Amino acid sequence: MEEMNSIDSSSAIDHSGLWCGEELWARDDWEIRLTDDEIDQLGCAVEGCAGMDVESIEPQHFVLGDFACRLKQVQRQLEEGAGFTFLRGLPIERFEEEQLRRLFWGIGIHLGTPVSQSAAGERLFSVMDAGYAPEDARSRGPNTSRKLSFHTDRCDVIGFCCHRQAKRGGENYIVSSMALYNAILEQRPDLLAVLCEPFYYLRHTVDGGNDKPWCRQPVFSFCEGHFAANLLRVLIDRAHAHPDLPDLTPEQTEALDLMETLAGDPEMHATFRQEPGDMVFMNNWVTLHKRSAFEDWPEPERRRQILRIWLSMPNSRSLDPMFADNYGAVSAGALRGGMRPKA
Repeated sequence: MEEMNSIDSSSAIDHSGLWCGEELWARDDWEIRLTDDEIDQLGCAVEGCAGMDVESIEPQHFVLGDFACRLKQVQRQLEEGAGFTFLRGLPIERFEEEQLRRLFWGIGIHLGTPVSQSAAGERLFSVMDAGYAPEDARSRGPNTSRKLSFHTDRCDVIGFCCHRQAKRGGENYIVSSMALYNAILEQRPDLLAVLCEPFYYLRHTVDGGNDKPWCRQPVFSFCEGHFAANLLRVLIDRAHAHPDLPDLTPEQTEALDLMETLAGDPEMHATFRQEPGDMVFMNNWVTLHKRSAFEDWPEPERRRQILRIWLSMPNSRSLDPMFADNYGAVSAGALRGGMRPKA
């Protein structure tokens, strides 16, 4: 893996994961267009494990040919390249929903190890608007139609597979967190130093299996020469509102606001919209992502559905020890992340 040119906050980052805005699309390390042979390999792999429960399928059950080697390249590119991969060309009409779930799971397990996304232990999650009221404790971004702010998820790599798209809206945005780091270093180095210090995070309302009520972790960090960025502001704001935890300082609020403003600049982020059959994978340590609000179809069978997977990667970077409370492990390649299932 390519190392950072510095492990302090006084130098700009120079790394292959650094890109700004639409220049991402000019790179040659983000797009995978499936060939007819690869689609056939995936179809045969799906048929080969047709009698198994999806989440019980392991790599030896989902047998691939040459495409398995290509996925190893994707694994490396996610960690050492742009931190983003877009798989296109899957003929969605060829696969029923259950087959698509097996296919996406099969690709995921050839890249990494799926981890739990809920207290119920779900490792393959269906992103759909559940119609919960905003104050409902079950409400979280993935089960609403509202826009989401730039954030990371509790895993090394997050993957999305589009089954059905919304009537309108639901665009995706991705930004290089390394580019954000460099921009803040140039504009406000004083606030960059603030973002390298730990913030309080309150436990998520749906994270019922976690016995820790809160944790602390930085937005930007370095460990053993490797960069990592991590942000879920909704939990920072909830910690700020909690009577037992310290309030955000004015400098912390200003730093978070600046980061969101910069990420929202079209010169900084890239925009895309998944179509049925499209799959994307993003390295959460070098990118932030968000989604626009969407209007769904009225018919239940046409409503937007995106399959989501959280992966712990065997070639992941080492992390600052501050992440241990939230991720469970911080050493390179360790099994980490996800939500602890509720007993």
